[in-house]
Amino acid sequence: MDIQIATLCDFAADYGNGKMVINGTFDALRATKLPVVHPHCALAMRICVLPEDSGDHRMTINIIDDDGNSVDPSKMPIRADMPIKVPDEVPFLTRNLVLNFQGLKFSSAGIYHVDVTFDGELVIRLPLRVVKVQAQPVSGPASGE
Repeated sequence: MDIQIATLCDFAADYGNGKMVINGTFDALRATKLPVVHPHCALAMRICVLPEDSGDHRMTINIIDDDGNSVDPSKMPIRADMPIKVPDEVPFLTRNLVLNFQGLKFSSAGIYHVDVTFDGELVIRLPLRVVKVQAQPVSGPASGE
């Protein structure tokens, strides 16, 4: 099993014909105050499997802080059974996976990770920086300029 694409993004869609659209990929969130709640994002993945990957598998996704704690212990880690069947006469299959997240809360600035495991083995770790920034002053007609 090979992960060909894995990214956090604003939006992703699988059109069901093998095509996936990924919009607004990112690896950092900027917040003027903490904790910050990110309203919506998606994890977009494309996996490639071979005939020898056929069988029952388990995928786990967890978003963790630097100490290894889930950002939402009541909902994470997310676990999914993943049965795979690749016919012997087919050299490989690819599948797009899109997982939407709503209301992710990050309690402090720092480095977070999106961990993906297959059968208990870490196969991808995506870093995510949460950075506190100063609010930008508003300029233009509404601010009296």
